[in-house]
Amino acid sequence: MVLKILMVDDHPSMIEGYKIILSYNTLGYEIETSAAHNCESAYEIITNKAKSNFFDLIFLDYSLPPYEEKNITSGEDLAMLVKKHMPNSKIVILTSHTEALLLYNILRNIEPAGLLVKSDFTADELLSAFDMIVNGETYHSLTVKQCLKELLSKTVYLDNFNRQIITLLAQGIKTKNLPNHLNLSISSIEKRKVQIKDYFCIEKGTDEDIIREAKKLGLI
Repeated sequence: MVLKILMVDDHPSMIEGYKIILSYNTLGYEIETSAAHNCESAYEIITNKAKSNFFDLIFLDYSLPPYEEKNITSGEDLAMLVKKHMPNSKIVILTSHTEALLLYNILRNIEPAGLLVKSDFTADELLSAFDMIVNGETYHSLTVKQCLKELLSKTVYLDNFNRQIITLLAQGIKTKNLPNHLNLSISSIEKRKVQIKDYFCIEKGTDEDIIREAKKLGLI
């Protein structure tokens, strides 16, 4: 049986490595792959309405050269396109990022069939992930599991809005401009920042202190 896979990564050598590893799958599948090396080429493939363009699996690197004309800047943006244009395709996100908030947001926003941190997996682990995903299970590599466990233990303070506030501050967004990015008033944001500072044990800190503590904990 043939399994069609789209692999999106800006390093062609990585794609070749994945192809070689998956050719040794124990399920007896013949792997037929297509490749894209940036958001633009991936966009063209994903939005192509040809019936022959269906993929059983789509491997997406998280960090990719952007397609600014369409405001596609990452594998996460491409994943949302896949969900729209190829809802039956299973999405696998592969990333070098280990920040807990980023990994959590990928899981929450995309709900991929697989999320693997590249530094985690060996050839054998990639094959195990492949087997589980093809059989309808979800696969998270070790770092993802650890980050998820860590964040779930902090949900009282680090709910969705608080995580977004931390992430936006780390991106250089000023507090006064946060209402432009969140459905919250400035007073609500200030109250939430007090919660965040309490959690981080910052008495009279600044936004820079929040960012520093979040980095220490590996959240950003």
